[in-house]
Amino acid sequence: MPDPARNDRAESWTLDITASDSHVYDVSITHPSRATTTHRVSVPERLMSDLRLSAAQEPLLVRASLTYLLEHSPAAIPERFNLDEIGKAIPEYREEIVARV
Repeated sequence: MPDPARNDRAESWTLDITASDSHVYDVSITHPSRATTTHRVSVPERLMSDLRLSAAQEPLLVRASLTYLLEHSPAAIPERFNLDEIGKAIPEYREEIVARV
């Protein structure tokens, strides 16, 4: 379960998410310090199917997943990654993320 202090910190960050290709999103994260990082996030079709989410929910999954990462390990968000990698690093991700979408 996320630490409430981490949750407050994650909420103070700004996420700008733009679809750049099919199942690919460009993300800009503005940190509380006003520093900005950029990321490219891919969403495997298999993950959407496994989570039983519709195509319309894909951008919501990206936002929820980034918020989840900010709560759990904000310093470890790679520049390029696919959402399957979160589940490998944080085993409870798949169980918890659907409720957030």
